[in-house]
Amino acid sequence: MNSEKFEFAGSHGVPLAARLDLPGSEPQAYALFAHCFTCGKEAIAAARISRALTDFGIAVLRFDFTGLGGSGGDFGNTDFSSNVADVVAAADHLRERFAAPALLVGHSLGGAAVLAAAHRVPEVRAVATIGAPADPAHVLHLLEDSRAEIEQRGEAQVVLAGRPFRIRKQFLDDIAAQPQAERIAKLGAALLVMHSPGDEIVGVDNARRIFDAARHPKSFVALDGADHLLTDRADAEFAATMLAAWATRYLPATAEQPSRESDSGFVVVSENGESPYGQSITVGRHSLTADEPRPVGGDSGPNPYDLLLAGLGACTSMTLRMYAKRKQLPLDHVTVKLRHSRIYAEDCANCETQQGKLDRIERVIHLDGDLDAEQRQRLMEIADKCPVHHTLHSEIDVATIEAPRAEGA
Repeated sequence: MNSEKFEFAGSHGVPLAARLDLPGSEPQAYALFAHCFTCGKEAIAAARISRALTDFGIAVLRFDFTGLGGSGGDFGNTDFSSNVADVVAAADHLRERFAAPALLVGHSLGGAAVLAAAHRVPEVRAVATIGAPADPAHVLHLLEDSRAEIEQRGEAQVVLAGRPFRIRKQFLDDIAAQPQAERIAKLGAALLVMHSPGDEIVGVDNARRIFDAARHPKSFVALDGADHLLTDRADAEFAATMLAAWATRYLPATAEQPSRESDSGFVVVSENGESPYGQSITVGRHSLTADEPRPVGGDSGPNPYDLLLAGLGACTSMTLRMYAKRKQLPLDHVTVKLRHSRIYAEDCANCETQQGKLDRIERVIHLDGDLDAEQRQRLMEIADKCPVHHTLHSEIDVATIEAPRAEGA
């Protein structure tokens, strides 16, 4: 998965921070993700669902609503209608720069927002909600302790998810006047409702009300055991996989296309938002992840040195297999174990460097097969002829160039 960061003008005219997650090949379709109330585009569910959709060839735009995350504006001046308008503005931006979204996905109140915005994005073919309230007024229960103050003074400081937010009376008035049931009935797109039966923030009865109000085609998937924010990795990945598989049924079918020309020949690495240091790596049609171990990172993939060792190990094993095949040696199986460490130069008898510390890679090669001593010795010599081994021992010139900024970035 590759990512591009940029900004676009939201409903209040202020810049909204956005991230476009792209598959390794030309996108089959574009999707728009709306996050939960007071959350942000980097929320766990948003990041993992976006990644799953890109694996199915779908590009995903996720953004921070006005006054949240990296976006400009004052959250206190927003309401549900402005959130819906932000979704429409994001769809307009996609249409102008790339292609209009065919899929809208919303989590919690973001789910209510995409249901409300769908009729204003004519290209939408499918809408999916995750833990969404049937009526946006459901969020008012979060404000019960401050509602009287808001009504009397016109605004109040409210703590939500451990953070202070300013809520004004216009928010209460606007959210209470939304014709949500009518919008759902006239959705005009395929609908997927995903909800946890144990959701303690937005009860599962909301899913039933949304499902009953909608017309076919409509589907329901129970996220059994998940919490409202899908904080458990397995729950988020299950939801993401089910959503991606469902969405492809309603999106335009296209033949598999090669990687974007601009990325041809490159290994592309970009932040994936799953943890502070999580990375998505695209190598042609192949995808993998990298991360730092806990507690620094999220341990969602091997760390950079692990990947370096993997490259050397794979090259070693392949080189041995090629040689054995060419010489018709009885080599049944190769296993290469590698470990990286830092050692004092004085502890290395064969190293030119004699002071300070240097990197050591310990490589242990297991050769299985009916090989004699001479054949084993020759294979061990061949191991050092692997191209990656040569690269690590050669002078390397790493040319670092800043990519040109995308238009509007």
